[in-house]
Amino acid sequence: MADEIGEPRRLSDAVIHILPGWHPFIVHFPLALIVTAAFCLTLAGMRPAQRYAKTLAAVGTWNLCLGALAVLFALASGLAAVIDLHVGMAARQAISIHVKSAVVTAVLVLLAAVWRGAGTALDSRPSWVFVLVLWAATTALLVTGYRGAQNVYRFGVGVSTVSHAP
Repeated sequence: MADEIGEPRRLSDAVIHILPGWHPFIVHFPLALIVTAAFCLTLAGMRPAQRYAKTLAAVGTWNLCLGALAVLFALASGLAAVIDLHVGMAARQAISIHVKSAVVTAVLVLLAAVWRGAGTALDSRPSWVFVLVLWAATTALLVTGYRGAQNVYRFGVGVSTVSHAP
């Protein structure tokens, strides 16, 4: 690959410039999957009819495990987006808090997914302790998403400006 003046560009340069646009798209998958998992597993633990409890537990487990995988992609795309970001000090501090929150959230979600995915049968009812941990991870995920939204809507992070000619 070469740029406009004929100098060779590294493939990593192109990938880094592509990834910032992917982060807002990717982050919605873990949000949807993990919130759905939290509701399904909570309902499964509330002792509804046995048939529904098993189905809810299986759906919740699958959503949680897929959501944990999606969290890794969201974290990776977010970190890649920050590499080449040029923003002011206030935005940089907000992004720093968002990144720290994202790392903590990823660890919580991954631990919950391993606990549920590897520690119990797919259709077993979750314990109330697990449900509390899952809701803590879900809350952390929602707070992280809110912080990311604040980065965009308050500081304009990742928003391209378009100049209009007179």
